Amino acid sequence: MNISYQWLRAIAPDITDTPDQLAARLAMAGAPADAVEYLDANLEDIIIAKVHTAGKHPNADRLSVCTVDAGTGEILNVVCGAPNVKAGAFYPFAPAGAKLPGGIEIKRAKIRGAESNGMLCSERELGLGRDHAGIMELRGDFTPGESFVPAIGLNDVRFVIDVGANRPDMLSHIGVARELAPGGMAALRLPEFPNAPSSNVAVASAQAEGTTGGLRVRIEDPDGCTRFTGAVIRGVTIAPSPIWLAARLRSIGLRPINNVVDATNYMLHELGQPMHAYDLTKLGGSEIVARRARAGESLVTLDGETRKLEAGMLIIADHDVPAGVAGVMGGLHSEVTNDTKDIFLECAVFDPKSVRTTRRALGLSTDASYRFERGVDWEEVRPAMQRAVSLIIAVAGGTADAPAIDVTTVERDAPVVTLRPARVKHVLGVQLSVDQIERYLTPLGFDVLARSADSLRVRVPGSRWHDVSREIDLIEEIARRHGFESFADDLRAFRPSAVPEDAMSMLENRLRLWLAGRGFLEARMAAFAPDSEGDVALLNPLSAAEGHLRNTVASGLLRRAEYNFARGTRNIRLFEIGTAFAAGDQGGLPVETNRLAGVFTGARTPPHWSAGTQVFDEWDLKGLIEDLSGIVGSDVSIRPMSDSAQQTAFPKLETGSSFEIVDPTGARVGVGGAVPANSIDAPLWAGQVYAFEIVLTDAMTRNESSKMRALPSFPGIERDMALLVDDSVASLTVENTIRGAAGPLLESLAVFDVYRGKGVPANMRSIAYRAAFRAEDRTLTDEDADRTMKQILTRLKEDLGVERRG
Repeated sequence: MNISYQWLRAIAPDITDTPDQLAARLAMAGAPADAVEYLDANLEDIIIAKVHTAGKHPNADRLSVCTVDAGTGEILNVVCGAPNVKAGAFYPFAPAGAKLPGGIEIKRAKIRGAESNGMLCSERELGLGRDHAGIMELRGDFTPGESFVPAIGLNDVRFVIDVGANRPDMLSHIGVARELAPGGMAALRLPEFPNAPSSNVAVASAQAEGTTGGLRVRIEDPDGCTRFTGAVIRGVTIAPSPIWLAARLRSIGLRPINNVVDATNYMLHELGQPMHAYDLTKLGGSEIVARRARAGESLVTLDGETRKLEAGMLIIADHDVPAGVAGVMGGLHSEVTNDTKDIFLECAVFDPKSVRTTRRALGLSTDASYRFERGVDWEEVRPAMQRAVSLIIAVAGGTADAPAIDVTTVERDAPVVTLRPARVKHVLGVQLSVDQIERYLTPLGFDVLARSADSLRVRVPGSRWHDVSREIDLIEEIARRHGFESFADDLRAFRPSAVPEDAMSMLENRLRLWLAGRGFLEARMAAFAPDSEGDVALLNPLSAAEGHLRNTVASGLLRRAEYNFARGTRNIRLFEIGTAFAAGDQGGLPVETNRLAGVFTGARTPPHWSAGTQVFDEWDLKGLIEDLSGIVGSDVSIRPMSDSAQQTAFPKLETGSSFEIVDPTGARVGVGGAVPANSIDAPLWAGQVYAFEIVLTDAMTRNESSKMRALPSFPGIERDMALLVDDSVASLTVENTIRGAAGPLLESLAVFDVYRGKGVPANMRSIAYRAAFRAEDRTLTDEDADRTMKQILTRLKEDLGVERRG
C-alpha cells in the first residue's frame, strides 16, 4: 500500500518525524516500509509546457511535430512519438539540457529532418508510473514554464508499506496516522475541502430497504451485504479534478480520471472505505439492490471485459440487469462519463468471504476488493459517505437530494473484551499499571468502559472488529505501544512447558543437521506439481502448469538440479524434508506423508592438487543411506530393487543401479539409485545424478540417540574368509546369514575385497570378509573363534550354497 507523507501530516499535524524516522516507526507498528520514495528526485529540470499546435511529421508516420510554449518567450519545435498530444493541453516538458531520472540528458536534435528542442514526457520517463504509450497530460490551469514538481504536488515522499492481512485498519491514511500520531485518535483532523457545503447531508435509517432521491435501495441478500448507504447528488459537472485533489492521488501513484471518480478514490485511501458512483440516469427501474447473481447473467465491467457471473455471486443490480460486482468492480453501462449530471453514490459493507470467493472466480483484484476481503469499518460507513458527498459537491458541484439512506440488515454492537493487568504482566514480563494500560489503548480508539485494580472492560472500535476479539489481542496492542525495543533483553525466570517436543519435528531437525554436515543444502519448495507428478488435483491451482499436489518430493529436487545445470553448476547436493500426497480411498481425503528426499551429483571432494577429482557413484549413495539408518531407525536396510518394484518407484531409477529401503517388516519405505539420463535435462559435461527418497514414519521417531560405551576390556580375534558367491545371491543376504550364524560374539563384519577372474567359476564372484570376534566377559581363545567360523561356514553352505574359496 502507498502512503503520502504530506497527506499523513495533513491528517496528523503533530507528526514531526522525518520520512526515515517514520519508516522506522512503521516497522515497529507492524507495517514495515518496503520503500521510501522521494517523488521529486531528479525532476528539478522538468517544467510545464503548453502545446500550441500538433501535426504529423512530414517524414515519419508515427511521429508528430508540435509547437510548444515553455515560458521562455519563444515557441519551440518538439518532435513527439506519442499519439495523444493535442493542441491547448499542458504536459511535463524536459527542455534541452535537462536530465531525466536515470541520468539521460536531453539534447537539441534533428529527427527525420525536423528540429526538436526538448521532450514531452510520459509517466514512465519521469519515474511516476508505468504508462509509456502516451504523454502525461496535465489537467488544470497552469502557467507555461512553471516548475513541474510543486505545480502538481510532487514535493512529497511516498511510503510503500507492507500491511498484514490481519490489519485492515492500516489500509488507509487515517489508519496509519492513528498509529503514528503522538496524540493518537484525539490528535487527528480530517482536512477541510475548499468549497465544501457547511454541513453534512442528512441521513435516514431503514431496515432491509429504503428510498433516497426517488431511488429505491434494497438489500436482498443480508448475508452478503449487511449495510448499504447511498446518496443521490444532482447537477454535477464532470471535469478534471482540481490541482490539490489530483496531487493527492498522484502522490500515492494513482492517475487522476475525473472529479467524481477521483473523489471516491480519495475517500478509499483516506478512510479505507471503498465507494462507487453510478450514473443515476442509467440505472433501470429507479431501483438498486444487493443480491445474488442468477444463472446466465453477465456484466461488462469497467475494464471493458465481459464477465460471466456464476449463480450465487454477490452483485449490485438495478431493476433489470447487474450494475456491478459487489465489492470488486462496477459495470461499464452505468459508469460516470462526461455527460453525467446526476449520480448515485454507494458506500456499503460486504461479507469478506463472499467478496474473496467472487474475486477469485472472476480472476479480478482491485483496491476495493483488497479492503473488503479484510474487512471495513462498520461504524464509519455513514460518516464516510457523508464526507464523500461533501467532497463531490466541492469538486463537481451539484446538490444532495436529501436525505441520504442507510439500509442495514443486522444490529451490530461493538465487542467488549475483559483485560486483566495480571495477565498482561504474565505474558509481557513487565508490570504495567491500569493507568498505563489505558494510556496505551485509548489513542488507538479503544474505550475503557469500566476499570478496577483487577480488570478493565474495553470496547473495541469499528476499525479493529476484524482482528481484536480476545484478551491476548489487546495485550499485543499494549506491547506495540509500549515498544518492543523497551522490553528487557535478558533471560527471565520462566516455567518450562509440560508439553513434550513433537517427535517428528525432532527427527526432522536431526536429519537437517546431519545432511548439512555432509555438505547438502536444504531446498524448500511448494507442494505443487504438473499432472504427470501428482495424483491429487487442485480445485483452484495457482498455475495451469502445476495443477496437482506432488506425489513425491524428489521430483522437485530434480528440477532444481536442472536449474543449477543450466547455470553451469556441476557439483550439486540438495535435500528437502516435505510432504507428498496420494489419492484417498474411494474419493476420500488425500493421504499426506512426511518425506526426506535428496539429489546429488558431481565431485565427491573439492578439487586439490594432491589428488585427482573423484565423482560420486552408487556406493556413495548406499553409504549415505546406511549412515542415515542410524538416525531414522537402525533396522532400516537396503535391498536390490526388483523389476516389478521398479515400475512403481519414483523417481524413475536406472534398472540394476537402484535399490529399495525397507523397514523390519520388509515394507518399502524408500528408494534410491541412479537417475536415467533421459529423464533429466542435463548437459553433456554433467555427471551421473543420484536420488533417494524416504517416507518418515512414526516408528522412526522412536529411535533413541546413540549411547557412549566404554572401550572393551578383553582382546578380540579377527578371521578372514574368501567366499565363492553365485551372482544371483546378494551380498546383503550373505552378510545377514553370517551375522545370524555367528551370534553375540561377532563384533563387526566388513567386505575388504571382491574378485572375478582366474580361479573363480563363471557367474560367480569371490567376496572376502573380515570378521572380528570379542567377548565382553573373557578373553576369547582360538578354539572359540574356530568354532564360530565353523558355524558360519556350515550355515552358508546349507542355506545359500556358499563355500569357502580354496
